[in-house]
Amino acid sequence: MAKSKEDGDVVVKPPLSRRPDNSAFKQQRLPAWSPSLTANTVLPFFFFMGALCLFLGVWLLLTVQGTREIKVDYTDAGNCTTCFDLRKSSANAHLTCDCIVTFSLSQKFQGNVFFYYGLVNFHQNLRRYMDSRDDGQMVGRLKNLKTPSSYCYPFRLVGGTPVAPCGAVANSMFNDSFVLQYHPSEGSAVPVSLIRRDIAWYTDRTVKFRNPSVPNETLAQVFKGTAQPVYWQKPAYELDPSNPSNNGFINEDLIVWMREAAFPTFKKLYGILNRSQGRFEDGLPAGNYSVSISYNYPVEYFQGRKTVVLSTVSWFGGQNHFLPIAYMVTGGLVLVVAMVLTGVHVKVGKGGLNMEE
Repeated sequence: MAKSKEDGDVVVKPPLSRRPDNSAFKQQRLPAWSPSLTANTVLPFFFFMGALCLFLGVWLLLTVQGTREIKVDYTDAGNCTTCFDLRKSSANAHLTCDCIVTFSLSQKFQGNVFFYYGLVNFHQNLRRYMDSRDDGQMVGRLKNLKTPSSYCYPFRLVGGTPVAPCGAVANSMFNDSFVLQYHPSEGSAVPVSLIRRDIAWYTDRTVKFRNPSVPNETLAQVFKGTAQPVYWQKPAYELDPSNPSNNGFINEDLIVWMREAAFPTFKKLYGILNRSQGRFEDGLPAGNYSVSISYNYPVEYFQGRKTVVLSTVSWFGGQNHFLPIAYMVTGGLVLVVAMVLTGVHVKVGKGGLNMEE
């Protein structure tokens, strides 16, 4: 390495191998374009963007208004008041309670109809709550099944027995169940069949959630030596007795619940209208309906509410007015700013020549 002496200081010259190439890119000699922003170029852009946002807002609003949605709060409605009072005490958690709520559709719900359950004031977005889970366990690793992650504390062990699935998210799983019925003007009530398959994301069903497996052992045998979550009424391998392939960590109700909501008021998919029935081929007809509810989930501890939601969807999704209104407000503000700037430009003139001294 070459050295030179200058005024008593030693100056170390960098080796030639560390010098950047003498190219246009590395020496920053590439041609560049610097736009010249003038009123004649900026103002048309403002007007165009404002008009575009207004157009998108009106288009999305018309699309959203083409959907139908009804929400029924059943927390303490009708004879659900008895169940609401029963669930105030944790000592009654093992007792069953059923109730019925009624509602009517003033208009036909055309096409596919989605049945949701909703919660109000339930914060699934808290960091410690979201971390309270063991993804290794949920993906089917035998090691994690018997030795859950410490992140699951205090829902990790029950009397020294590992919990499966562990954590606060799984422990707080929503467990009300519903049966929808249609009441025609003549005749008896008609059950409305709901498709309870494929309600979770495909990637969740096939990648994020899997059951642990041991050759020549049933799912109940694999889960032997584990405990169900504290507030569950039955173990994971018996969540859906009518469908053996919908048990354990691949139970779709569990998968839907484990995808945490971003806001404290949310809804989650419970089922989809089975349109193979003759009466409901085109959707739900207008008329009277009832929902029979197996009332299990307590909400008074967090001052919450429970709802059932029936909704149709479009290519844009369900009935959500936030984005259309946001587009229209943004477009209107941009147009107002553009008009103000145009007035200033006309009044002042280029270069401020019309300004009074």
